[in-house]
Amino acid sequence: MARYSVFSLLGNALSGNRKWERVWRSPEPKPAYDVIIIGGGGHGLATAYYLARNHGITNVAVLEKGWLGGGNIGRNTTIVRSNYMLPANAYFYEHSMKLWEGLSQDLNYNVMFSQRGVLNLAHTPSQLDAYARRGNSMRLHGIDAELLDRDQVAKYAPGIDMSQTTRFPVAGGLLQPRAGTARHDAVAWGFAYGADRQGVDLIENCEVTGFIREGGAIVGVETSRGAIRAGKVGVAVAGNSSVVLQKAGLTNVPIESHVLQAFVSESLKPLIDGVVTFGAGHLYISQSDKGSLVFGGDIDGYNSYAQRGNLPIVKHVAAAAVTLFPNLARLRLLRSWGGIMDMSMDGSPIICKGPIDGLYINAGWCYGGFKATPASGWCFASTVANDAPHELNAAFTLERFCQGRVLDERGAGPRPELH
Repeated sequence: MARYSVFSLLGNALSGNRKWERVWRSPEPKPAYDVIIIGGGGHGLATAYYLARNHGITNVAVLEKGWLGGGNIGRNTTIVRSNYMLPANAYFYEHSMKLWEGLSQDLNYNVMFSQRGVLNLAHTPSQLDAYARRGNSMRLHGIDAELLDRDQVAKYAPGIDMSQTTRFPVAGGLLQPRAGTARHDAVAWGFAYGADRQGVDLIENCEVTGFIREGGAIVGVETSRGAIRAGKVGVAVAGNSSVVLQKAGLTNVPIESHVLQAFVSESLKPLIDGVVTFGAGHLYISQSDKGSLVFGGDIDGYNSYAQRGNLPIVKHVAAAAVTLFPNLARLRLLRSWGGIMDMSMDGSPIICKGPIDGLYINAGWCYGGFKATPASGWCFASTVANDAPHELNAAFTLERFCQGRVLDERGAGPRPELH
């Protein structure tokens, strides 16, 4: 595969763009690999890329039941941030942020990472105090954070209703300037391109139907395209984690699957420079390069594997958007979609060696999956390669749920739908 550069761009432009090479191969599956990664989304592709790049393990297959990037990696609102308070989450997501900052150069593929900032609005003095506490914790962990007053919020996002007569007056906010957005499709394609260039086999339309076990250990998988053996099998399938792991005999994984909807509006002139979140409800909103507003809110409050949601959430999110930006009242929606969220019991992820030899688990991402993509792949690859967790994911074990060492960022308790 050729590297992308200004010279390849000019050369292909002069040829009428008829000589571009395929971004990745479409190989037939081999009978055996050193490592199999189930799931051709962002986390699976990133894991395969870092297995090859960081650990020299290139005899790897990524198995995807549909097309690469067809799951949650292409069904999110593209937000990247590391504004966490608990040490384990803060260090992990800040490592991800640092990887994001050099990812386009590392992959030789433009993931369109834009560090436009993420602003969390506070609507009461107590909420602003809580944000000050979070911001102080972030800065102690080496993460950028700025506490803004009302005037600074108005300057950062002029479209916000800053009147004192609005239903939820703005008291201030917490800004992470280095946060922002990235193009979700480009992230999937970039990691696929990077993994393929290093010899990883990316196998689409290959659904895992079962696991091959010998002597109590997992030594391969049964698929819709035949049996494939491997000494190590990693599972990174987001909202389908419970379904796939059940095929390996794990029936009590502490994860629930819920639908999370996202929405895109018609295009507008520039209105929102960064990402703004509503503190009196659940809304996060930004504006794409094409002018469309991209926004979302709460998960639908029921378990589901459907990639679509229902109208109550649409109404809730639209009401929050108009409360915050009254000039959006007549805006028309172009489309909406849903992703299947793997909600853990404490709102923090699971990246660990599984309870069965040969099995490795990457799941439980809740709202944090997209922003974690590079660090998730980095740490999961390290865990698979070394049979031990990286220091950044050492706390993200399955055992923490039965040992009382939960990582509950929100303090919501064992309620997956609240994280």
